[in-house]
Amino acid sequence: MKRVLCFSILYTVCTFFVVPPLAKVYGRERVQQSQVVRPHSIFYILANRNYVTPALNSVLEQSALDIQQKYPGIKLVYLDANFPFIDGFPLLPHLSHNDGKKIDLSFVYKDSFGNMTNLKPSRSGYGIYEMPKTAEFDQTASCKSKGYWQYDFPKYITLGTSNKNLVISEEGTSALTWSLLKQSLVSKLFIEPHLKARMQLYHKKVRFHGCQAVSHDDHIHVQVK
Repeated sequence: MKRVLCFSILYTVCTFFVVPPLAKVYGRERVQQSQVVRPHSIFYILANRNYVTPALNSVLEQSALDIQQKYPGIKLVYLDANFPFIDGFPLLPHLSHNDGKKIDLSFVYKDSFGNMTNLKPSRSGYGIYEMPKTAEFDQTASCKSKGYWQYDFPKYITLGTSNKNLVISEEGTSALTWSLLKQSLVSKLFIEPHLKARMQLYHKKVRFHGCQAVSHDDHIHVQVK
């Protein structure tokens, strides 16, 4: 118990007081939490998976303010970002979260009464998919038929379902997406093709991430220049 306690204290001190100044050497800083920006879980902070470049921090704050102005009370909720050090060091299971320029953002959801909420349907923030409707293209089925078995892997890392009655708010998620797209610092945005079509997110920055990655119908991937 003494060893566990000592390790916990040392790890916490390093996470909050040692790592942040060292990360600046690599041009990274913690995602700036505010009244409008917050992590889905404290796990992302404790695991040091919440580091970005100042440019990405600026993008997040601006989009959060845009959403707050349009939908008072609704926050920008982030998931995985990057580790604090070393370009190219992978943030597993992600393929590209390795330079401070990428972050995953949660969709905006609504409850059974149709009201937008900051709650999310899974405890991890990942793995509860907004599936394609009957007439929509099923990218997951297409990728898995080509042998990319990992494409829907995040369904195994939900860590449980916390709010089963929630569904995606297409209005809120679309507003968040367009707020990001209009910013010149944003270079790419990944979202599943059927959601791109459903919400009419037709913009040159909205790309398909490829079958070698994982499905993006449970979050938005954003990256800056």
